[in-house]
Amino acid sequence: MKPLLASIVPSGRKVTPAQAAEVIAQACPAGSMTGKRVLVIVPDHTRTAPVGMMFKALHEQWSGSVQAFDILVALGTHVAMTEEAICERLEITLEERRGPYQAVRFFNHEWDNPAALQLVGTIPADEIRALTGGLFAMDVPVEVNKRLFDYDQVVIVGPVFPHEVVGFSGGNKYLFPGVGGPRILNFFHWLGAVVTNPMIIGNKWTPVRKVVDKAGSMVQAPKLCFCMVVEGRDLAGLYAGTPEGAWEAASEFSRQLHICYKDRPFHTILSCAPRMYDELWTGGKCMYKLEPVLADGGELIIYAPHITEISLTHGRIIQEVGYHCRDYFLKQWDRFQHYPWGVLAHSTHVRGIGTFENGVEKCRAQVTLATGIPEAVCRKINLGYRDPKSIDPASYAGREEEGVLLVPKAGEMLFHLKRQPRWAGGA
Repeated sequence: MKPLLASIVPSGRKVTPAQAAEVIAQACPAGSMTGKRVLVIVPDHTRTAPVGMMFKALHEQWSGSVQAFDILVALGTHVAMTEEAICERLEITLEERRGPYQAVRFFNHEWDNPAALQLVGTIPADEIRALTGGLFAMDVPVEVNKRLFDYDQVVIVGPVFPHEVVGFSGGNKYLFPGVGGPRILNFFHWLGAVVTNPMIIGNKWTPVRKVVDKAGSMVQAPKLCFCMVVEGRDLAGLYAGTPEGAWEAASEFSRQLHICYKDRPFHTILSCAPRMYDELWTGGKCMYKLEPVLADGGELIIYAPHITEISLTHGRIIQEVGYHCRDYFLKQWDRFQHYPWGVLAHSTHVRGIGTFENGVEKCRAQVTLATGIPEAVCRKINLGYRDPKSIDPASYAGREEEGVLLVPKAGEMLFHLKRQPRWAGGA
């Protein structure tokens, strides 16, 4: 077990700025950063968390003594953020940016720029075989944003939620894929897809987590991690330590707080995407978190009138391959293996569990988009379509006894059945 340096879970489940500052002071006492160059890694706008509160507390603690205090946005493969958007993420105004925070430099991760990456090693095939339980045996190069090595201290600040690829987000996941290179990113996303979302999400010690932690151990830079557990928009718990230690404790609390158990599956789910998901690439979380409670033959509707793009980064490739179950790709691997594996993983996560036999794909349930993506595009990518104007979310409320579930803000809370069905590995 890696060290946990400090933590707080207040009885009222709301960590105040003063309490957050106390955790920071315990984890990194005054004077310990004097003269150092500090890089703070934060999530982009697609994660709910009081990142601004943490940024301000860290800045107040260290700004007078450090040589540098900069921000790197852990984009993964998401679109780069503007200066205004980063200010919004950090909960500061442009005036404050030009005032007390003018010395702070903002950087976006560049996952697809080889010049921005540094190879830190390769996980050999034998170790990959052991970490994945024999699912894969291949050398996996590990690249990370080379800015990390320009600093004396790397600080990771981010929330922990159930996650479709790794089990629970947070910890070393803010390095991989947060600020990692495409080869490790594509590998472990496809690993998660092969295991399948229902078998991964909400489980802690997944094969993907093992690979991510191994990759994290190869980054030879001093790392301090602040893992946040969020309830609504409030900070309910804060854990400081190594990426492994802080994450291990935070994920236990997330397991208690972020999983909603239901007695029976639902034949109709209206999964409403918040505006922070501004393309289907992230809006797909509205399926991931609800697939475990979607009935066989049922329909999950991703309701997001504001979403008009599949993905600015990966949209062209997704339009080529479409959305399909895992076996559609595995049983035609010669045809698909040259596509980015991370894109194939996203495809399977959105489409859900299914089979592919004798050239016929049969998915367990229907996934329908009620978005700004045109009907012709939805059909092309193998998803259903509904005009969002035809849907009144209020008409789905209070109908759970009928088998209809409304989720007003989907994508972060995980829904599970109290008794898992056979297709998800249950009895």
